[in-house]
Amino acid sequence: MSSKLAAAKLDGFVLGIVAAAVLASIFPVSGTAENVLTWVTKISVALLFLLYGARLSPTEALEGVKHWRLHSVVLASTYILFPLIGLALRILAPTVLTDDLYTGVLYLCLVPSTIQSSIAFTSIARGNVAGAVVSASLSNILGVFVTPLLVILLMNTSGQATVGVSAVGDILLQLLVPFVVGQLLRPLVADWLSRHSAPTKIVDRGSILLIVYSAFSASMNEHVWSSESVWHIVAVVVVCAGLLAVILAVTALIGRWLKFDRADRIVILFCGSKKSLASGLPMASVLFAGQPVGLIVLPLLIFHQIQLIVCAVLAGRYERQEVA
Repeated sequence: MSSKLAAAKLDGFVLGIVAAAVLASIFPVSGTAENVLTWVTKISVALLFLLYGARLSPTEALEGVKHWRLHSVVLASTYILFPLIGLALRILAPTVLTDDLYTGVLYLCLVPSTIQSSIAFTSIARGNVAGAVVSASLSNILGVFVTPLLVILLMNTSGQATVGVSAVGDILLQLLVPFVVGQLLRPLVADWLSRHSAPTKIVDRGSILLIVYSAFSASMNEHVWSSESVWHIVAVVVVCAGLLAVILAVTALIGRWLKFDRADRIVILFCGSKKSLASGLPMASVLFAGQPVGLIVLPLLIFHQIQLIVCAVLAGRYERQEVA
């Protein structure tokens, strides 16, 4: 009976992700409402990292920083495995994918891993949260420099391919600072949080739903979906789903092959298979100035949604296994 209840709870979360995407497509926000949504999303992510900092003991956090083997595997998946697969997919253009859409597929293979959802799903799956915090954050900080470099090396771009150092500041301000504040507050709130897991779960899932709604709302305002044929959109969906399936299978096998424990294998699976919409969209606007940015980021938008749904299912399965 308990397993059925857990499955129903998971299904509710997945349905919530789908509902957020549908609602944003029907009722996209703009103007002041869009600015409010952006700030609410940022605040929810900052609150999430404050809670992570409050729940993690300093010893666990230090072990997360020292686990270089884990972080190396995640970075290799993000910046070596993904780009190699992206280059191999060149055979799909221009027959299955248009040149612009293939450019988008290759670009999604070059962007950093997500931070918030990678860590949230690792937490839900009862994985190594400290390791996930370091791996995902390191991927994003390095991505500010690595992603533009890979774009220059592997793609033909016009304009000046530069990304401001403000991106690093945003990562530190929104993620690292709340985490440190949480560590400082830990003596006051750690016992209460250990007895009440609901606040963290609500922020975990709520922040993901906010990101989905915000991303799809922005895509509707930019008329991304109406600029391509139905066939090409279906092709991108199939390619993105296949790409995610391959990456999930490879990261799962690598974790076992290198004999990582269960908690670390979860980090490799979730951090090594993700691609960040939050980092990818701003970079694309700079790297592809004067080009059809909406079409180029369409594969990233679709991949992002698929990865959230699939990883929500996987995280729930891991959670149920751990509870059992």
